[in-house]
Amino acid sequence: MIRRMKKLLSGIALVLTFIIFSGSFGPVLAVNDEFDDPEDDVVSQNEAYDDLLNETPADAPQVTGTAYLLFDAQSGQVLMGRNLDQPLEPAGVTKLMTVLLALENLELDDTITVTADMYITIPEDFVTLGITEGEEVTVHDMIYAALLQSANDACMALAIKTSGSETAFISKMNTRARELGCTATNFTTCYGNGDIANTCTVKDMCLILQECLNYEVFTEYSTTFQHTMPPTNLYGETRIMSNSNRFISTQEYSYANYVGGITGYSETVGFTMASAARKNGRTLIGVIFGATGSESRYSDMIDLFEYGYSGFSTIAIEPGEFTPLYNDTISYIDGLLLKTDLGVIDSSMEFSSYLSTTSYRVALGSTNVIDLSEVVIDTTQDDQEFNIPICKTYSDGKTYIVGNLRLHIAVKDKVIEVNPEKHTVWADIRNVLLTIIGITTLIIILMALLLYYRKQARKRNEEEYRNRSTLL
Repeated sequence: MIRRMKKLLSGIALVLTFIIFSGSFGPVLAVNDEFDDPEDDVVSQNEAYDDLLNETPADAPQVTGTAYLLFDAQSGQVLMGRNLDQPLEPAGVTKLMTVLLALENLELDDTITVTADMYITIPEDFVTLGITEGEEVTVHDMIYAALLQSANDACMALAIKTSGSETAFISKMNTRARELGCTATNFTTCYGNGDIANTCTVKDMCLILQECLNYEVFTEYSTTFQHTMPPTNLYGETRIMSNSNRFISTQEYSYANYVGGITGYSETVGFTMASAARKNGRTLIGVIFGATGSESRYSDMIDLFEYGYSGFSTIAIEPGEFTPLYNDTISYIDGLLLKTDLGVIDSSMEFSSYLSTTSYRVALGSTNVIDLSEVVIDTTQDDQEFNIPICKTYSDGKTYIVGNLRLHIAVKDKVIEVNPEKHTVWADIRNVLLTIIGITTLIIILMALLLYYRKQARKRNEEEYRNRSTLL
């Protein structure tokens, strides 16, 4: 009996553990295209992407470059920029897509047997690692060579290892670019060989670098000061690869927040750069095409990052802070419908994750609003659905849509109230507490039963012992 009780208790404990931890209270996040209206004064979730370009702070840094962009990876918003959609030569920054595809399609310890077509077409004045036909190298070392030294033969080796030929790999590059959301990218080379037809925008390159950052090894490799490649079957000495990126290799432009990127140069476009920084958990991405100097792009990028962290703030949209407003809105609508046959039968809120805006604006404070100005309930209709914007309005008058309230209104006699109580955070907490109390009570009862059965078993054993003693 005791064994059976123990098994019963164990089984119930497992079931209760599942009940407690299987609940989900997280919000559903969404972006609503229907709120887009360039003519109004409200910034929709889509419009927020580049809305800050309409504001030019007086103390913003001046960037020397044909096109540039500063992007907040948390909110998905452009903080600053110029000529975001102008196709230009990315030059050596092209290598970011080559490295990304290598990380996605190859294993780091894969062996590459070098063939002549991995280096023979590269112009003599271009940077190379110096791999030779028949040499066996690893994907790991070729990615290091591409990122630290911008070695063009390393990129060709990765490309041909991935797709069999550079032509097939270039097709893969353009396909992947479209998948990432790039709209004006046309790669014609895997390493950026000065072909004026090899074009990309700073906005598109930002998307490529953002995807690279999903791989921890990308940051590890990009920020390595020096990498030693061991001897190979045809090269008896180690190869020392020093990082050519000045954020890592120099004191003058050293930047502690740097987490990855690459640089490039072409006679046609000038100097190029794509870099990422991370500070206090916030990631910013900067891209500059057409910088006028090799060193000025570094100082410009540092200025961009520092201004991005000080001049702009990214705030988390917390669904819980909208709960009182939500309850008041539902009560208000229920009150309006009190003398009709209609009622709210279902409602839910959805939110963006983050919002970026100027730090000055955030300091002013904001008010949360559910905008009912466009809601018209037709009391002659039995069934109606509404998608209502949830806004954050700052004290300077700037209004951002940060979510939406979905309402389903129908005839009351069609409503089956499974739970007539309003859904609130406190209701969730109360339900959890009630569940815990119920579970605790059940465990106490089961423990009491277990003790009772143990006591009864002990009593029977004592009686049997006394009976045997009497017989003796």
